[in-house]
Amino acid sequence: MNIDKLQFKQLGKQAILILWEDKMDVNILSEILYVKKNIEEIKLKEIVEVNNTYNSLIINYVFAINNIYDEISVLKDLLKKANIDKIYEGSKYILPVCYHEKFSLDLEEVCAQKKLEVEEFISTHTTPIYTLYFMGFLPGFLYLGGLPKSLQISRKKTPRLRVEKGSVGIGEKQTGIYPQISAGGWQIIGNCPLTLFDASLKKPTPFSAGDQIKFKAVSLEEHQYILNKIELGKYQFEKVKEWE
Repeated sequence: MNIDKLQFKQLGKQAILILWEDKMDVNILSEILYVKKNIEEIKLKEIVEVNNTYNSLIINYVFAINNIYDEISVLKDLLKKANIDKIYEGSKYILPVCYHEKFSLDLEEVCAQKKLEVEEFISTHTTPIYTLYFMGFLPGFLYLGGLPKSLQISRKKTPRLRVEKGSVGIGEKQTGIYPQISAGGWQIIGNCPLTLFDASLKKPTPFSAGDQIKFKAVSLEEHQYILNKIELGKYQFEKVKEWE
């Protein structure tokens, strides 16, 4: 990791932003997550939290930073010691998605623009292993990198005022899932029946940046079956040790 290529910026009185190259890349994400882990372990008593995006870390401190230059120097020393010897690998999940027309509000239009048959689109969308870069703009919203180039498309020019919980969307180079009802401008191509975020739980979401996710197409009947199991408290996320 080349420390000299990173940018360090103060945000307000109690935060520092570290910026990597402005692109979505698993190698950059690995560096960020290893650095995040090191900072959390070494400076736990001084920091409220450390959060990441696809190319940055924001470090929030408990108290105001007295000398920004001294603190940046400390962070640079920590970064130099960060053990980054391989690609960061998180947990691996398989998430069900129903692409039925009941849920796939934009699928037909997207297929027309991309000159794809619906079944071809579904096959292409469920083939990759996606990487979770970070969560936002809603609590538990998964920003997943790895969308095939043949499916990449702009977000809607006019966002919808209401997007249903579980809606799976695509936008630019990413695919994502709405964890709750919200306004939004992603192209909606299906629905995941799982609850991705529950504020009442000690750990509201099972996911973390660096996790890998693969989609599995399910029928409308299977989608309802999963919803029924969730309501009865009998559904568990499908987690695998290794990809087949």
